[in-house]
Amino acid sequence: SSSLARWWPQTCAPHAAPAERGSLTMPHAYGYRGRTRDLFSKKAGANKVEHLTTYLRTYKVGDYVDIKCNPAFHKGMPFKYYHGRTGQIFNVTKRAVGVVVSKQVNGRIINKHIHVRVEHVHPSKCFDEIIRRKKENEAAKATARETGEKVNLKRAPKMPREGYMYTLKAVPETIQPVPFEDIL
Repeated sequence: SSSLARWWPQTCAPHAAPAERGSLTMPHAYGYRGRTRDLFSKKAGANKVEHLTTYLRTYKVGDYVDIKCNPAFHKGMPFKYYHGRTGQIFNVTKRAVGVVVSKQVNGRIINKHIHVRVEHVHPSKCFDEIIRRKKENEAAKATARETGEKVNLKRAPKMPREGYMYTLKAVPETIQPVPFEDIL
């Protein structure tokens, strides 16, 4: 028992010997998909056949895509860090797309080039607002050219609401506190 006390930690339960328990700690894995039990899980009822739209959608170089791992497909699945990230397509192959994703490593941000199968990629809506604003600006410029007036195309922050005077609809009633009476 003296040799056992030398390496057996004092924090463990004294009644369980190492030979009985098997190991000192719970099993632990640092694998490629470690800590992804909830990250790579689908909602209940979502385990259906993949839609054909996933495979028939056309991706072009320069498109913005959101990387969202589909746990039903193990091939071409990116590393867990890239799940939920947005990147830009730099290469299109038969079954996959190459995506450039920014990653912060220590104090710098580096561009990572990864290839991901189309099952794990969705078109991003991050650029939709910019495209909409460009179209509105071009239309505003065209009307300004025709009318000859200046138009401001810069985005302005939302201003506070204007002040106003509130008029009462009824005369307010004045109330007084009831004097305290000791009932005994």
